[in-house]
Amino acid sequence: MKKIIIIIAQVILLYLFFQAGNFLQRLLHLPVSGSIVGLLLLFVLLLCRIVPLKWIEAGSVTIMSYLPLFFIPATAGIVNHLDIFSGKGLLLILILIISSVLTMAAAAHASQWLATLNGRHPGRSRWLGRRSIEKGKEI
Repeated sequence: MKKIIIIIAQVILLYLFFQAGNFLQRLLHLPVSGSIVGLLLLFVLLLCRIVPLKWIEAGSVTIMSYLPLFFIPATAGIVNHLDIFSGKGLLLILILIISSVLTMAAAAHASQWLATLNGRHPGRSRWLGRRSIEKGKEI
């Protein structure tokens, strides 16, 4: 029961960051979505260790485990608009393949870059605030 309460409290905290991002987006008339602003705000606070990871970890893991369910309505909605894709199937497949390859390459390079940054400080992980026992192995 205690774990459920912790998860609910952490999801509420994540929601507050979402709302703070929406507020900042409206206040500053930013051209990006409020959810992105809230995510960046949370990221900066995590980097500065103002918000410890343990404050949001269980809630974010829970949300991530149910994330595929949030894509089902969007995918089902595409079925209602198949006429948009008629006659351009091969082009769409080509675009899908190229964009997937580019996304994977960008994610791989970003992961390597972050791993390199963490490798500069072998006794300490900068991003998660955790200590490692051996070089390259985090606990």
